Amino acid sequence: MSIKVLLVDDEEEFTSILSERMEARGLNVDIANTGPAATQKVKEKSYDAIVLDLAMPGMDGIETMKQLLEENPDLQVIFLTGHATLEKGIEAVKLGAVEFMEKPVDINKLLEKVSEAKTKKDHLTEKKTEESIKDILKKKGW
Repeated sequence: MSIKVLLVDDEEEFTSILSERMEARGLNVDIANTGPAATQKVKEKSYDAIVLDLAMPGMDGIETMKQLLEENPDLQVIFLTGHATLEKGIEAVKLGAVEFMEKPVDINKLLEKVSEAKTKKDHLTEKKTEESIKDILKKKGW
């Protein structure tokens, strides 16, 4: 099963090139060029990792992440930005980002982080499924 990634960045040329490179390595990639577009896509489809730009016009990356995690707290968000500051990186991680990387990014390092995010998401999903089964068994008295 391939890894499903949502790239969120207002730089369309960047997302186009990065998505091609990721798809060439077997990933399934969707693109959103704004925060609101990203939140809409997350409502419609499940993703293993969200690769999110920090500095976007309108709704920035931090606000976008807050809304995405409100929609689905298990989302694995990786910030990828050309406008990194230590303060923003710390804020992003405190708010729930799993990684904070700078552009230009080494594609292999990014793919490694995306793979780790999928593993973490799979583990969270598995744990929730086990808890649901336990609840059902308790209620049924089996």
